[in-house]
Amino acid sequence: MKITLAQQNYHIGNLAYNESKIVEGIEYAKRCGSDLVVFSELAVCGYPPQDLILFDAFIDECHKALMRIATHAKGIAVLVGVPRFNPSETGKRLLNSACFIQDGEIVSYIDKTRLPNYDIFDESRYFEPAKQWQILNVKGIKMGVTICEDIWDDIGGRLYETDPLSNISSFQPDLIINLSASPFDYTHQYKRNETIRKVSQKYGCAVMYCNAIGAHTNILFDGDSRAFGKDGLLVGSLPSFEEGYLNVTMDEKGNVSSDVTDNDIQKNNFSLHGFQPDWNIDLIHKALITGIKDYFGKMGFSKAILGSSGGIDSAVVLALAVEALGKDNVISLMMPSTYSSEHSVADAKQLSENLGNENHLVPILEIHNAFTSTLDFQFRNTQPGLAEENIQSRIRGNLLMAMANKRGAVLLNTSNKSELATGYGTLYGDMAGGISVLGDCYKLQVYELAKHINRNEDIIPVNILTKAPSAELRPDQKDTDSLPEYDVLDPILFHYIEKQISPSEIKNHIDAPEWIDKIIRMVNANEYKRHQFCPILRISPKSLGSGRKMPIVAKFPS
Repeated sequence: MKITLAQQNYHIGNLAYNESKIVEGIEYAKRCGSDLVVFSELAVCGYPPQDLILFDAFIDECHKALMRIATHAKGIAVLVGVPRFNPSETGKRLLNSACFIQDGEIVSYIDKTRLPNYDIFDESRYFEPAKQWQILNVKGIKMGVTICEDIWDDIGGRLYETDPLSNISSFQPDLIINLSASPFDYTHQYKRNETIRKVSQKYGCAVMYCNAIGAHTNILFDGDSRAFGKDGLLVGSLPSFEEGYLNVTMDEKGNVSSDVTDNDIQKNNFSLHGFQPDWNIDLIHKALITGIKDYFGKMGFSKAILGSSGGIDSAVVLALAVEALGKDNVISLMMPSTYSSEHSVADAKQLSENLGNENHLVPILEIHNAFTSTLDFQFRNTQPGLAEENIQSRIRGNLLMAMANKRGAVLLNTSNKSELATGYGTLYGDMAGGISVLGDCYKLQVYELAKHINRNEDIIPVNILTKAPSAELRPDQKDTDSLPEYDVLDPILFHYIEKQISPSEIKNHIDAPEWIDKIIRMVNANEYKRHQFCPILRISPKSLGSGRKMPIVAKFPS
């Protein structure tokens, strides 16, 4: 028996486009002589569809697309993810299903059992969990079908009452197939790989895993579709963040082989007890490129704009944007003030010369003077402070948005996770943007990204990598005026945000008592800023924004 896993990039709500991709996959599998082709979770509508599926008309259109897809499945079997109405009179109105099509006919549906309702997931809001299971049969091969979280056997009873794998295993399947929409984070590939491997060993059968790729606003999918033999050995996998097909052959003894060699995966485990800024930096780079490409492509935009300060954050965003969109589609503005150093302007200029993108020098001194002059009735006889500093940032935000409007461009935000977590940013100023590229990357990770970008040549000027970070909003300002060094700050933030442990517990892991309480207070006090921030490309196990739902007005544990 020959099976094709189709790793494809879908577009949420664009049913015609998704249908064409699925049909393309079916036709490819036919040419390869496959008996079965497998697509990812909710492939027909794209994942996550969120409240789009609350419209009855949308579910109806998904079913019509499914019926058209079925007409292309003559002489082949198909497994494809789709939302559908729950035929039962009890429970929620929808089911998250895998539709089994054979010889052009819809034969049956297999529904998802475990509906995640944590972090970025909200599936129990929409779907009713499965309460019965079945085995499919193709060419005498008994197949158990699972959907995404259903295969995460190690979760056990911590989140769910029902274990679909144990129910399926009672049928003694030869093969377990998983249709997935499993988001990327820089720890997830290893954990996912080990989970699937252990399932194949525990149940003594081959496991095939088909995952989605691409970006849907802030959520990134890496694909990494793969097949394991019944002994738990990986026999084939597809590259991360690339569309493709994996053809797997299974003989009558249950042995499997594939036409794609093993795709290298990080073999050592990520330690959640520490913070490793270089962990999977190549995958983070690919993820961010995918996030930028798909945000623009699926939104129908082509041009990006950003402020280029001569600092590390804007330099990395500019380099990523040029790689993702092309140099002719990226505009950078250098907007020096009285406090901007000459080398910052020179570094920003050199960066754009290296990248070849359109760039403009727009000094803001006169505009800043106009602001302070207009506000003289309030500012007179007072010491310059935060108000004067933030005016500079908001001037820059206004100039960037004016240029974005005039050129039909999207403003890329350049704030990093360390800044966003501690509130080190100006609302409606440097926090403006349509999408945040680095908002889930700690400052130390930004430096690692810069090194990765420079791995073959010095694209980002060396001076940008070596100088002390500064917002340059007042004389001789440095980030360390109000924050500790980043090798102290980032581990504190990581323990609080990713590990979700209290300040008192953090003190057992990090020897920086003079900073821990202060940093945590800054994180909690600035939640109101993050609630007004743009979507953040998610690359970590716990991102700020949709993955971390915190109250604005609250008393936090100490």
